[in-house]
Amino acid sequence: MASAAVNPAIVRCALRLLFLGRRDETMGMPALLDSYTADMVRALNDQHDWGWPRYEVVDGELLVTPAPRDWHQRVAFRLARRLAEYLDGEPVGEVLMSPADISWGPKKLVQPDVFVVPIDEAREGGWTAIRHLLLAAEVLSPGSARADRVVKRQLYQREGVPVYWIVDIDAQTVDVWMPESREARTERETLVWHPVGASAPFALAITELFRAV
Repeated sequence: MASAAVNPAIVRCALRLLFLGRRDETMGMPALLDSYTADMVRALNDQHDWGWPRYEVVDGELLVTPAPRDWHQRVAFRLARRLAEYLDGEPVGEVLMSPADISWGPKKLVQPDVFVVPIDEAREGGWTAIRHLLLAAEVLSPGSARADRVVKRQLYQREGVPVYWIVDIDAQTVDVWMPESREARTERETLVWHPVGASAPFALAITELFRAV
């Protein structure tokens, strides 16, 4: 999909505001514009090659995540690795990690920390081919609670993502949300996921997810 032209001056101003805001590591930073588009966020992400800070947009609201703690990366990778092992035996989807470009409209673009896409969409190749997620997981970072627990959670529910996990390293729990959920189910012992088409469920002990290095 071709990107719409973005005013370079707007991008530069937005970047200045965002990098100034990184001092406080907040998600809801003051922005130059009242509303952002997915193409504008792509332009922001194209300004650097290292993947951080990470820019996303939900219904026009710009979200920014600074570089995470090392434990965030360890837990996210551990979860992705275990999901990959499971999907090797139950090939209903493919697990991926951010950076990503999941877009459900001109003002929506998110980069889940860990997510699973249907195998047929994975085989098509390219971000525009991904129209559904079988699973999304966000590992909380300092300053990301509102974005992960409210803004992105509501988006995933509206878009019909069957299962959304919010991984809380400090509490060592995982909140489980489904599209119809009005409250999260908090897992403290075992994380279970049984996608459609799989003969056996995925299961991961919470202690294993958060085990020390």
